[in-house]
Amino acid sequence: MTTVRQLLDGKSPEVHAVAPDAAVVDAIRLMAEKGIGAVLVMDGPRLAGILSERDYARKIVLRDRSSRDTPVADIMTAQLVTVGPGAQVEHCLQLVTDHRIRHLPVVEGSAVVGVISIGDLVKAVIDAQQQELEHLQQYIVAG
Repeated sequence: MTTVRQLLDGKSPEVHAVAPDAAVVDAIRLMAEKGIGAVLVMDGPRLAGILSERDYARKIVLRDRSSRDTPVADIMTAQLVTVGPGAQVEHCLQLVTDHRIRHLPVVEGSAVVGVISIGDLVKAVIDAQQQELEHLQQYIVAG
């Protein structure tokens, strides 16, 4: 099946990130501008966490906090689930299901090389199933 590296090859190589001391409002603004649901939190070259729309809704909105006065580090998810570029799509789907997350940072060595979303994973599964269906149809017609 498809690997994370193959998924990343089909995506923009750009990874969107903010610093831990950035205001939450700036991270949310970046997500809105880029049309994404999460940003990585990078402390220099080190992956420190991830901030998602879910973090914002649960830790700012529901707690009546100020997104202008709250640093990203205060609400980010620091306990990260990551994958390497060689991970299989099925393994990634199991991780997002088990951990109830929507985004997986892709790390090679100590460097972040991308982010995949649950949407990327579902699309890969659908594409693989479509390809298999086409092969089966060709086999039936030829046989």
